[in-house]
Amino acid sequence: MTLELDLQIALDMPGLPAESEFRRWAEAALAGAGYRRDAELTVRVVNEAESTALNETYRHKQGPTNVLSFPFEAPPGVESALLGDVVICAPVVLREAFNQEKPAEAHWAHLVAHGVLHLLGYDHQHESHAETMETLEIRILMGLGYPDPYGDPQDRS
Repeated sequence: MTLELDLQIALDMPGLPAESEFRRWAEAALAGAGYRRDAELTVRVVNEAESTALNETYRHKQGPTNVLSFPFEAPPGVESALLGDVVICAPVVLREAFNQEKPAEAHWAHLVAHGVLHLLGYDHQHESHAETMETLEIRILMGLGYPDPYGDPQDRS
């Protein structure tokens, strides 16, 4: 599998992960989900204003959110490696990591994996689907050396 990753940083904020980290996390999510074909995707890192606008326009929910996924659907008969776009709100990620007492790097990895899994069709709208997706996320993150993102903060080191 070859991943073509378009990383777009749409805000000026120090301490963001390197492109190589975004690539490593996205590749781990694809491999963990059993995706074996070539893939193209965009990860766009945004501020709260852009996240809010996208969240309100496409999910009809107020305010910014940590991650949004926009899967690409090729027209019938058209083959494409394009999976879609993952949009991550940096200020929300850092605030959540702090509030949840988890390392920021681990939370970034979780949200990239979460977003990529949405591009592959995974969702958490129903309890059984949520269990499947969360189990996969845990396995992907533990394979990357990060703790269970859904576990007790006291269990994290």
